[in-house]
Amino acid sequence: MTTRTYYEGQVLWSQIDANRHLRHSAYADFCAQARSNMLRLLGLSLDDFAKQKIGPILFREELIYYREVMLDEIIRVNVEMTKLNLSNARFSFRHIVYKTDGTKAAEVNVDGAWMDLVQRKLINIPKEWYTVLDHIPKADDYAEITS
Repeated sequence: MTTRTYYEGQVLWSQIDANRHLRHSAYADFCAQARSNMLRLLGLSLDDFAKQKIGPILFREELIYYREVMLDEIIRVNVEMTKLNLSNARFSFRHIVYKTDGTKAAEVNVDGAWMDLVQRKLINIPKEWYTVLDHIPKADDYAEITS
């Protein structure tokens, strides 16, 4: 089975809010890093994006909390693709954030696409990148769209 954990690390003081738990925007940061790590490990680095003048953008980000995450905990973030449109490479990912003891702390769902950074408009990815997307772990409820 393909690994689904693409980030593991300690919760830092700067990531804690006034209620002494992980602040909401830190979840998005951890998940973005996990997606970046995943793509890099599969063969698409930030340098590859820069060469093509392409960047990922998000249309929607949903955060569902299950358990508090506290200062100094070690968390891990699993990533799986839930949807891919093969005609335009629009994507959806599910991230599961786990606490040190393995308890599910949060679920973060995102929908996005790819943008031409020069023309500032949505574009499709290069055909060879689809080979990389084939290797992204897929959710049990994964859906492929062809239109």
